[in-house]
Amino acid sequence: MHLYTILSAPEVTEDLADRLKRCRLARNLTQTGLAARSGVPLGTLKKFERTGSISLISFVRLLVTLDEHAGLERLLESNEQDATLDQLMSKPKVRKRGRLA
Repeated sequence: MHLYTILSAPEVTEDLADRLKRCRLARNLTQTGLAARSGVPLGTLKKFERTGSISLISFVRLLVTLDEHAGLERLLESNEQDATLDQLMSKPKVRKRGRLA
């Protein structure tokens, strides 16, 4: 079972913050050092490690700085790279707008 299927969204973000903090400490980086290297404001990093709240762009910057960005490529994966040209051509159009609820 995947851990994130049983956690609430705030619990998931807190877990990600804890994982990032452990990664930072394993690399012997201070919050100040990681903030300086990543370009993420120190206050933003502190808040993230404390609450799990951060913007996506700041989170990505932290992951890239810690060389932990490989997992991002697997997020919301598309299987199109394995599809044949015929399969791609016969694929239904993807909606680009939602309808009013």
